Order: sequence, then C-alpha cells, then structure tokens
Amino acid sequence: MTMRPIFIRGGRVIDPSRGTDATGDLLLRNGKIEAQGPGLGRPDDAEIIEAAGRVVAPGLIDLHVHLREPGQEDVETVATGAMAAAAGGFSAVCAMPNTDPVTDNQAAVGFIVSQAQRAGKARVYPIGAISLGQQGQQLAEFGELVGAGAVAVSDDGKPVVSSHLMRTALEYARTFGIPVADHCEDPTLAAGGAMHEGLVSTRLGLKGVPAAAEEIMVARDIVLAELTGGHVHLCHMSTRGSVELIRRAKDKGLRVTAEACPHHFTLTHEAAEGYNTNAKMNPPLREPEDREAIRQGLRDGTIDVICTDHAPHHYDAKEREFDDAPNGIIGLETALGLGLTELVHGGLLDLPTLVARMSTMPAKIFRLPGGTLAPGSAGDVVIIDPDVPWTVDPMAFYSKSRNTPFGGRHLRGRADVTIVRGQVVFRRAG
Repeated sequence: MTMRPIFIRGGRVIDPSRGTDATGDLLLRNGKIEAQGPGLGRPDDAEIIEAAGRVVAPGLIDLHVHLREPGQEDVETVATGAMAAAAGGFSAVCAMPNTDPVTDNQAAVGFIVSQAQRAGKARVYPIGAISLGQQGQQLAEFGELVGAGAVAVSDDGKPVVSSHLMRTALEYARTFGIPVADHCEDPTLAAGGAMHEGLVSTRLGLKGVPAAAEEIMVARDIVLAELTGGHVHLCHMSTRGSVELIRRAKDKGLRVTAEACPHHFTLTHEAAEGYNTNAKMNPPLREPEDREAIRQGLRDGTIDVICTDHAPHHYDAKEREFDDAPNGIIGLETALGLGLTELVHGGLLDLPTLVARMSTMPAKIFRLPGGTLAPGSAGDVVIIDPDVPWTVDPMAFYSKSRNTPFGGRHLRGRADVTIVRGQVVFRRAG
C-alpha cells in the first residue's frame, strides 16, 4: 500500500533540534520527512493541509504513561491510550511496566509492541521492569527486554528501595545504552501518607508525605549515577529541593535527567481541599514554592522534559475516602493545553522551549525516533492551534477514564492534527 504524500502549507514551523522557527512548508512522503522550508513545490498527488496561523512541530513524545494493559483493560488499553495520546498531539508514548502481569520479560514487551501496532495510532514504546515482578529483589533480564523493544527500565509506581539493586541496575543498563527511570520515594518516610505534609494535610486531618521523602531518593540516585556512570532518569519531580539537587548534579556533568508533570507545574496541595480525590497523586501536589521551582526548572533546563504520568482509574475507585482512593490522574489530552496556557501564554516559556520539553528532549533522552523535522527523519508531526480557547470536558476524552482535576478548566491552545509515520492518525473536527 502506497501512502499519499502530505504537504503541510504555510505554518509556523518550529523545530528545536535545528533551531528552526519560521513560516514555511513541510512535505512528508513514505512515512518520512522529505523536505522542509519556505515555498516548497507541492507534489500533484499530495494531500494538502493548510497550516496558516498554526504551529507545525515534531510530534510530542511522552516518556511516562500507564496504559493498564494487560490487567486493567476496563480503565485503559494500549489502543485507547494511543488514541488519547494522538488526540493530545503525542505521536509516541512510553508505557510503564506496572501492569498485571508486570512487563518484566520478552513476551510481555512483545505483547505491548504488537497491541500498539494493531491500534495504529501513536507509537507505544514499552518500558521494562527493573526488578522481576517489581518486587525489588532480583534484576530483570535487561538484554532480553531491550531485544524485544523496551527503551528504558523502571519500577515506577514503586521506588527501588535497595541502593545495591539500584547501583547494579545503573551498571547493567549502561551496557545496553538505556536509562534507569526511578520513582523517587523513601517508603519509610512516605508510609501511610495520602497527600503533601503541610498546612492543608493538617487541616484535613490526613497523614502527609514530606518533601524529604522524594529528595532523599533523588540525592541517593544522583550519588549512584556518579558512582556508576549510568544514566538515571528521575520521574515526576515535585519539590523545590529536588530541583536544586538536580541543578547541582547537572553542574557536575552527571548523567541525570528529570521530568515534571503538568499537574505539578499547575496545581498545589490546596486542590485537595474538600477531599478531592482527583487531586490525589504520587508524588503529591506540593506547595506554591514547589510549583514555582518546577516552573523555573523547566525554564532553565534543569528539568528536561514534561511528561503526563497518565494514570487512568475507574470512577468508582476514585469515589472513595481520600485515604483509600488510588493515586493518579489522566493527562494525555490536557498536557499540551496546560503547557500552552500556563507556561507559554503565562510568559514563562516561549513556544520553541515548550516543543523542546515535550518532543525534542524526550526523543534525545530515550533515544527515540522523532523530536525533529530534519529531512529523512520519522514522519511524526503535530499541528497545533496555539490560541484556540477550549474547556476541558472529561466526557469528551478518548481515554476510557475520566479522572482529572481539570474538568471545566478553560485552556488556550491544543493539537489540531497528529501525524504518525506519515499518516494522519488524528484530526480535530470542526
């Protein structure tokens, strides 16, 4: 089957990988970027997409999602997650291994790869488990995981408690050229905590999780990265202390990268008032000073990437006592809108920096195709309307789940068209 070329005309082309930010055209052919520049000639057989007034950028890449398949297909599947990703402007996502069974072997990785191919929407890259069954006892077979298609290893959802195991993982992962992504949480400090330890938790009578629970593990992982020369990727950073530790590690030239989520640069622990379980997540929403530190970390590059930590849950699961409700929110369909509204229109980042944090840097850190519009590269593109006003309506999500604290929020800017492998996989109606 031959694909029609796609000719995207007259958009603001932003490609941080090459320092491009100018009005121009883009031609995709046979699943690749063929040419980019002003006044390109249009092939007679090409589909034309008019992009005047729009931003044309490399497809967004999310290094941290939970797609729940296998095991919890009632709340999300690889197919519905990949569709939600495409609707959010993401051409690729990386699926965490805390499924049931855990993605800790070749067959489990292969299953996710095949489900993603069958869905034919956003690319889905599996992340393998660090330890067998995520039990924190014995390393998984990294070579087999990578051979089957895993792009990183993580026990996300659980911290790697054993420093010895984390050291060994970093050394072992080095030989395969993959990062070790860690959920930084000291379980003894965090035990029984339901939200951030602070004034709000005291007022609500809930046990809190201190910022130190994250920062202790961030510091340990940085020390182990220095010891091993391995690449540690720090998941969903939430505290000002963590940002400062990462800044110092980068000043020393260590192989440390970090991510932050839209909810951590948008909300604070005050969102949990009224025992709102859609504001319950791990790490928890923190204080205004932490939110500001995350924003500044994104601005100066201390925090490399924006990830969603997309965590679908059934309505009934969230409609429980705050203590008993599961952690996490969905984020694939709101991340770009929140980034544009809070960071770009809020004057903190320019558009090329947002694209770098959501596309170019994720591709670079996990060594993935995409993140660039260079000729010959993957035909993964997002066309963004940066100014369109819209209101978050969870009932209109492509995700199977609705657990978001952003329902009813007015945002400015969203994805219009998402192209993966040179084919349109999402086009917004209207």
